[in-house]
Amino acid sequence: MSNKNGECPSPALGVGPDYRPANEKPTATVSRQVKNQPNVHILPQTPQLIALLTMIRDENTQRADFIFYSNRIIRLLVEEGLNHLPVVPHTVTSPVGKDYTGVRFEGKICGVSIMRAGESMEQGLRECCRSVRIGKILIQRNEETSLPKLFYEKLPPDIKDRWVLLLDPMLATGGSAIMAVEVLKGKGVPEERILFLNLIASPEGIANFLEKVPKVRVITAFVDQGLNDKNYIVPGLGDFGDRFYTL
Repeated sequence: MSNKNGECPSPALGVGPDYRPANEKPTATVSRQVKNQPNVHILPQTPQLIALLTMIRDENTQRADFIFYSNRIIRLLVEEGLNHLPVVPHTVTSPVGKDYTGVRFEGKICGVSIMRAGESMEQGLRECCRSVRIGKILIQRNEETSLPKLFYEKLPPDIKDRWVLLLDPMLATGGSAIMAVEVLKGKGVPEERILFLNLIASPEGIANFLEKVPKVRVITAFVDQGLNDKNYIVPGLGDFGDRFYTL
């Protein structure tokens, strides 16, 4: 666990496929691992993912490129999130008349974005799940106290019967995400049917989040060094919503 100044460095490893020799793998900063938290799933730290993260972390990356590369990571997160949904056996007949024993998804899903940055992840979900229902929760953080406040929620009326993919690109202190989960639980959604998808998380945020809502499954692309004295993720990528929508 890093301190408030982000002084615990993330690991640096050679990045590349296993069959390449070590001298052909460039050294890059990869995600910290989270011990003793089976509900935290970090995307494989592949050269593709690290290259995409490098682009969106760069302060010189222009908005159009930031959106493009962020969308690629979001798609990876959604695809991984869908891997955690329950499936049941399902046999089909192929065009050549042979049976294939496969599976199909069981149950309904919906997305819930934490406005406004979380809305950036909605298109990636729609591209994977046609006609998916999407709800919204607006929570804003007091810049002085860092405490969240709920302003608005609009959710599918049958959300308690669905698996929920909760969307927010950054997990800093965890306060907003915890409040969003409490809103969902208040609508009857069990914790274990919530998947929280985000691009970059702090170790402090993950610890705080899972202490309060331990049954929620967290799927992230990267666990960063930590938080600074303003509760910003270090090294992070700045304000995701500003860079995606306005800068």
